[in-house]
Amino acid sequence: MAVVFFFFIAFAVAAGFLWTVQQMVFKGKWTYFIFFLAAFLPFYITTLSVAFLATRSPLLLSLFQVSKELIVLIAGLVFVIYQRKLFNYPFRLKSTDWFMLAFIGLAVIFLFLPIGQASFVNKALYFKSMLIPSLVYMLGRNTQFEDFELKRLFQIIFVIAISAFVVNLVESFLLNAHLQQFSGYALFNEEINGIEPEGNYNLTWTFETANALKRLGSFFSDPLELASSVLMGFTAGLIWFLTSEKSQQWKYLLIMICTMGSLVFASSRASFAAFFLMIFFVAMVFKLYKLIGFGFLTLVLFVGYVVIFASEDFYFFVVDTLTLADSSSIGHVVEWALALESMVSNPQGIGLAMSGNFGSVTDELRVGGENQFLIYGVQLGWIGMLLYIGTLFTGIWTSIYVFKNSENLNVARMAFVAGTVKAGLLLPLFTANVEIYTYVSWVSWWMVGLSVREYSRIQLEVYRNELAL
Repeated sequence: MAVVFFFFIAFAVAAGFLWTVQQMVFKGKWTYFIFFLAAFLPFYITTLSVAFLATRSPLLLSLFQVSKELIVLIAGLVFVIYQRKLFNYPFRLKSTDWFMLAFIGLAVIFLFLPIGQASFVNKALYFKSMLIPSLVYMLGRNTQFEDFELKRLFQIIFVIAISAFVVNLVESFLLNAHLQQFSGYALFNEEINGIEPEGNYNLTWTFETANALKRLGSFFSDPLELASSVLMGFTAGLIWFLTSEKSQQWKYLLIMICTMGSLVFASSRASFAAFFLMIFFVAMVFKLYKLIGFGFLTLVLFVGYVVIFASEDFYFFVVDTLTLADSSSIGHVVEWALALESMVSNPQGIGLAMSGNFGSVTDELRVGGENQFLIYGVQLGWIGMLLYIGTLFTGIWTSIYVFKNSENLNVARMAFVAGTVKAGLLLPLFTANVEIYTYVSWVSWWMVGLSVREYSRIQLEVYRNELAL
């Protein structure tokens, strides 16, 4: 069964990769790399797990592993080749561009200077995990899509959101088990990543609550990635619901319901809180005050479900979360304290691959690791953390501006998703290494890049109009 499933996945990935490369290289559509990323990244770990379960071949596994970086690098190369007047290319850098360039520039310095105890190979692997999202942002920054292309990306996001919920239903009601218990996830982690199976389900502790309640991850790498990723599906569904004809709104309402269902199955406290923060953010910034009522109603329904219908395990999971009585909440505080202590003692940073949950960070050297801001602060110092924060907040502000001022409806929709998702992820960033969740991280950074491009165009148009007056 695993072999049959593997061949199906392998064919789908290979076909998608080759079609995308063909479009980029022979037709110059280098921008199409984002379609491959949006369709492949949610299934990335499941693909690797099934591939290793079926073949036991690290070499074959590496082909799938490098495909996501390779497609980005090919897109960047084709972009350069297809520039007819490369040296006359106009650079109109905005604040987000400067913050991103400074952040990556600082990382380059830390890569080559003898700072930290990690090996150069581990530092290079960690640097790659920072560089690729920045390249995705820069490619988004130079992307000019037609309406049908923007709609295609939204359609991929919608299909991912609905599919994730369907798999959750299968896990919960048909299998009564995690998909990862059948996909070879534990074997892949043990043989390739050196992570022993843990917990009551022989996966990792992430797949269960403190009282052993199942946390489902669908086809994502784990429940935390699922919970963070469905925020993007919900936001995309929301903006289409708000900007579509009434006869079409039911489809996007269904998408939002599916994403909220996946959020419940994932049982991620930070993402639950982020969901309500996101609703409040959207309502206040975009003056959609009815959403506050929607958010409050959802909260009331959730509390009612917990008190009246939820199992005893889930009830105490919620109570322990609110009282910070469970070991996970205490663990977050301990990790934050260790990271802050390191930043106070070494304000200039202790080097790449010294913090976080990325694969190249060894357990012996890890300092902190459950707060994205502090992870960068530990490694790159206070300056690095502030540059990351600057990139994030200027990207949110720019996306909001574009949503309010762009005359292109689909670009405005994309900017809405970019700004809202990045704002909604602020809370999960405090409790997880969110930038390793490649689907939501890379795709949302691409959206921010697209928004900054539109912002630059709007500003240039305003400037020209002022000159004309």
